[in-house]
Amino acid sequence: MAGHSKWANIQHRKGRQDEKRGRIFSRLAKEITVAAKMGGGDASFNPRLRLAVDRAKDVNMPADNIDRAIKKGTGELEGVDYIEIRYEGYGIGGAAVMVDCLTDNRTRTVADVRHAFAKHGGNMGTDGCVAFQFKHCGQMLFAPGISEDALMEAAIDAGAEDVIAHDDGSFEVLTGPADLTKVREALAKSGFKPELAEVTQKSLNETEMAGDDALKMQKLIDALESLDDVQDVFTSAVFDEA
Repeated sequence: MAGHSKWANIQHRKGRQDEKRGRIFSRLAKEITVAAKMGGGDASFNPRLRLAVDRAKDVNMPADNIDRAIKKGTGELEGVDYIEIRYEGYGIGGAAVMVDCLTDNRTRTVADVRHAFAKHGGNMGTDGCVAFQFKHCGQMLFAPGISEDALMEAAIDAGAEDVIAHDDGSFEVLTGPADLTKVREALAKSGFKPELAEVTQKSLNETEMAGDDALKMQKLIDALESLDDVQDVFTSAVFDEA
């Protein structure tokens, strides 16, 4: 892809996440609690919980934090009753944006999200206005320098839906949302360790950003991600390497 690198974008995103490690712990604890409440505290029989715990381990979240979050979900410890809400809208240049939230106060959350959009040049839209532009899937990204044929064979054998080779030499493996853990473990046994593995909303049509537009879009994403009730921000925007 001319103009931007999938690998550079993912490294940029990981770097920003590392800067917000404390906030990530808080968000993962929420997700673990909700997953345990909905499907029980045994990760072996609760795919959503298993994914949340795996993500927590990937960022070195302490085991005590994970156990405490599970117990809040199962009712062994007192916890907050969260509801899941998704907001949709548009960023700079019409880039699609989806914001997933866990909150105990819907009124506060919608006001905060709407304010972030308005302050940073975006527009909050109606339910469904951009959701069709994303695919709910498991996504793994592998660094440049590995064998495409070997990865392709291992991924197909493991049950992956697709393997995408990018112009920068990186590879993307897509799975069904519930199959991510199974495929990831199978690939690990074949010697392939992803730099990123998550269940995500993958944009079907990317919006390239450069210069001032890129800076403005990043500010909007940062503003949304800084909100306490926001769990994830998905966007069609990709940023020029320059």
